Amino acid sequence: MKIAILSRNRRLYSTRRLVEAAEARGHSVRVVDVLRCYMNIRPGHPEIWYRGRRLEGFDAVIPRIGASVTFYGAAVVRQFEMMGVYCVNESLAITRARDKLRALQLLARRNIGMPATGFAHSPDDTAGVMRLVGGAPMVIKLIEGTQGQGVVLAETDAAASSVIEAFRGLEAYFLVQEFVAEAAGADIRCFVVGDKVVAAMRRVARPGEFRANLHRGASAEPVRISEQERRTALRAARAIGLNIAGVDMLRTARGPMVLEVNASPGLEGIEAASGVDVADRIIAFVERHARPRRAPARGGRG
Repeated sequence: MKIAILSRNRRLYSTRRLVEAAEARGHSVRVVDVLRCYMNIRPGHPEIWYRGRRLEGFDAVIPRIGASVTFYGAAVVRQFEMMGVYCVNESLAITRARDKLRALQLLARRNIGMPATGFAHSPDDTAGVMRLVGGAPMVIKLIEGTQGQGVVLAETDAAASSVIEAFRGLEAYFLVQEFVAEAAGADIRCFVVGDKVVAAMRRVARPGEFRANLHRGASAEPVRISEQERRTALRAARAIGLNIAGVDMLRTARGPMVLEVNASPGLEGIEAASGVDVADRIIAFVERHARPRRAPARGGRG
């Protein structure tokens, strides 16, 4: 098959591993910078151009789209969809995952466990929305934050009010969320490929930090997940519509609580912690679901 990987940097670990895995399984791979794509949007003949040439003949696309380019990246994925190319994660699912509010509403609709979460617009409702999540300590999150950015732990109601006021001053939308102290600064990342959790790791925040993001110095270790955690991860990915997903959750006495569903989960931490060749699992999934295109036969009666 001919596979396109949408990535801004071919030297990134995740991109390199996907290229290696695809080539090892005999496929042709091209890394495409999504921001260098431009589109001809016309009825019946959608096209994508890249560095002066038309992109065509691909059997599958693996999107690796960063949060900062979600809008344009999703448009490119949508254009590939219009061209009939199989996309491992579809554009609609990518945009759902990137909007934290929308994602949590979709999870709640499926009755999937999550920390108590509030959302409000008016300054007059600040006290009310804080009461909805049980008061301080509480976590305040920018809706469009990523890798732990824009996530603040407020230990008092006064501190929470100050953070909320600051976010409103930036005209930024945010969520107010229950702080689950029993998680003790640790979470679980389940890596979903299709209908399976292919790998999992436990991430532990560094001392003095409550965010268990590897980009913020957290450590990662292998973990054995329960059947309930496995089902929760699969249900969460399915609720968003993702075939490839990183599902982050907390272990609590009330059961697994989903924090976030990531549409472009990194491979480095999960492969190192679990020892699983996740990139190979992704390419195997592509093989099972993409339909290789056949070149039209030459000659014949036409």
